[in-house]
Amino acid sequence: MDGETLYSIGDLARRTGLTVKAIRFYADSGIVPPADRTPAGYRRFPSDAIARISLVRTLRELGVDLATIRKIMEREVALADVAATHAEALELQIRVLRQHRAVLTAVARRGSTPQEMTLMHKLARLSEAERQRLIDDFLGSVFDGLRDHPVLAAVTRSLVPEMSDDATPEQIEAWVELAELLQDEDFRASMHGMAQDLVADRAPYDTTGPLRILVEAVRARVTPALKAGVAPDSPDAEPIVAALAAHYAHILGSPPPSGPSDLHLRLAARFDQMNDPRRDRYLSLLAVVNGWPAPECLAPAFAWSATALRARLRAAPRGFSRRC
Repeated sequence: MDGETLYSIGDLARRTGLTVKAIRFYADSGIVPPADRTPAGYRRFPSDAIARISLVRTLRELGVDLATIRKIMEREVALADVAATHAEALELQIRVLRQHRAVLTAVARRGSTPQEMTLMHKLARLSEAERQRLIDDFLGSVFDGLRDHPVLAAVTRSLVPEMSDDATPEQIEAWVELAELLQDEDFRASMHGMAQDLVADRAPYDTTGPLRILVEAVRARVTPALKAGVAPDSPDAEPIVAALAAHYAHILGSPPPSGPSDLHLRLAARFDQMNDPRRDRYLSLLAVVNGWPAPECLAPAFAWSATALRARLRAAPRGFSRRC
């Protein structure tokens, strides 16, 4: 080591910004060994000790334990392998912290009770397999006895939440609320009734799904009427009601009604059923969890349609046609 500059612990402390105590600890641990000692017993360190201490400091700040740091310094393990392992561990910690943040945010916003907070925490921590069992149980209830029906295949796919491993706090919070809805027995029964009606409404030639077709008709006919301020019981609503009834008759595979009929009653009931605020909330939460665009809320259009249909029935002469 002739000619090499050696540094005292004090020199290293001044150059690295660490305390003398910290450097002495690293030296005693064998992580930054001295190159020599003075006759008085003071340790002297080689010039590469500055770089070693800088690396140790960085690794400690990144959460690497001293035992692993020693192995890196002694070249028993590769720095790249350690970095990859700790990056994976940090990713898991980040996901857990996101879950905690989402639960605490929801608790603060809702003013939840301790029991509700415990439930939300449990739902947020579900594993992928546990989430899938909950989803399968919900879909099994909704489509009980109907699961293999061709008209419901696309509907089933459109109702499945898929939470990614890097979900945002907003997605985690949405999942917690969605999971609560998945377990709501009354909501399950409502969705099951809607699924049964979808099957009952399917025309023999239709495999695209009557709900989607009906929703498109409402969006195309009723949404503009709402924006224009058309009252559901006004004469201006008459052609819209006629168009909706004709569209529904087409879905059923029936000729369009010539006037108020049982078809109007049946269609009004469908709109009532579709206008379930829990269904809208489910679709909104589903969009957040899956990263989809926010769905359009058609609740006002469904309510307008049901009111307009019943207004035509009330205005019809007694003994109106009972033909669907």
